[in-house]
Amino acid sequence: MDKINVLVIVTTISLFISLFLAFFLVTVKTKYKTSNYLFAAFLLINAIDLSHPLFDLIADGPSNLGMLRTTLAFLQIPVFYLYVLSVCYADFRFKPKYLLHLLPFLIANAALLPRFYLVDEAAKIDFIVNRQSRIELQFTHFLIFIQVVVYFVAVFMLLRKAKKLYLENYAGTGINAYHWLFQFTSVLAILYLTAILKNAFKFSDYPYISEWIRILILVLQLFIICWYLFKALNSPDLFRNIDSKLKLVAEIVSEKSSEHSMVDKKEYHEDLQKLQKYMVEEKPFLNPTLTIQEVSKYIKVPVRDLSLLINHQLGQHFYDFVNAYRIESAMDILKDPTKSRVTILEILYEVGFNSKSSFNTAFKKHTGNTPTAYRKSL
Repeated sequence: MDKINVLVIVTTISLFISLFLAFFLVTVKTKYKTSNYLFAAFLLINAIDLSHPLFDLIADGPSNLGMLRTTLAFLQIPVFYLYVLSVCYADFRFKPKYLLHLLPFLIANAALLPRFYLVDEAAKIDFIVNRQSRIELQFTHFLIFIQVVVYFVAVFMLLRKAKKLYLENYAGTGINAYHWLFQFTSVLAILYLTAILKNAFKFSDYPYISEWIRILILVLQLFIICWYLFKALNSPDLFRNIDSKLKLVAEIVSEKSSEHSMVDKKEYHEDLQKLQKYMVEEKPFLNPTLTIQEVSKYIKVPVRDLSLLINHQLGQHFYDFVNAYRIESAMDILKDPTKSRVTILEILYEVGFNSKSSFNTAFKKHTGNTPTAYRKSL
């Protein structure tokens, strides 16, 4: 089987899966419609980019439509960035300032106007044949390299902040979404950097290497899309967005220090007693989606002060603070000889976890043992 056939087969499969997943995301009933629409747009733009081998089969030669299809790659990363933003923050809305993300796409096409878009077919063919010496194409490849680096750095910074905000304010399994999004972004970053390497070989003395890298990218894209499809079908409610108005504790501490209005020791002690009494008597940690806002409302301590109390004064994330109570409750069940037949899975659901992996991780962090090993040691 020759290289062209491999390209066509892999491209056709990738296109079918991309379009199927995009259709699924647009039609599935969910409260996360904006996120789904954005990722569907990312998939569609990516599918257009993937269609290059099929487009070449039906195209007579270089055309304005073909070049426009190529430059649509400048919209992929910005749309993915907006997707991650919408996943992280519940109050995400489209704003006029997001139109600035179109700038690289517009700049690249403007650079191609004089010597490609506005010339005849013969000049277009000459432009492509001599592409290694065309400054416009070198510029667009350099521009997309800068775009990839800047946007992926921005996405990783966004995920880092969102994860920290989640840990400081929530105690559910939504943290797994940030772990998975980080993994997915890391794989995408590797894929795009490989694409940049492909472009570098295109302008070198070894252009054939670029073609083989293109096949590798197509295969990798196929696996990545299948991975996302598997995750989307098995965990449709994977993400729980956070409020973008929330501030990191470090920012609150900085503001408090500048205001010279830190909570005095007496007030801190009273709030701590109220919090501990509430956790012991009411057992709110049994709620797998408990938030710091819910605790604040019940014990009548402002969210800001409660966040400082737990995350700063006690030196724990709210996530770990709540999980400590859940683990203590699980340990009590494991110690009870009358409940020796209760399974680990039943216990984790009973104490407020709804993920075996997060329960095992939290239990080992708290006790140094796995739940099974702890039960055997009693």
